[in-house]
Amino acid sequence: MAVRIRLTRMGSRSKPVYRIVASDSRRPRDGQYIELIGTYNPSIDEVNVNEEVALKWLKLGALPTDTVKNLFSQKGVMAKFRNSKKDNK
Repeated sequence: MAVRIRLTRMGSRSKPVYRIVASDSRRPRDGQYIELIGTYNPSIDEVNVNEEVALKWLKLGALPTDTVKNLFSQKGVMAKFRNSKKDNK
């Protein structure tokens, strides 16, 4: 099973709010997901990420989409992931 970390759209028609989720890549965008990682509200540019869960999925080999990778970089999750990979070597 190929796991992707991606956004699922929530909210109303002109006020989107996104969930950051770990999902099977074959599932539809707003379909069933494996685990909730965080939320993103673009109207107020607010990102909430559970860093422990995000790092767990990255270490298990889940691939983040480009948008999620940018959001994780803003929160410092990608830097922690790179440092943990360097520590393991």
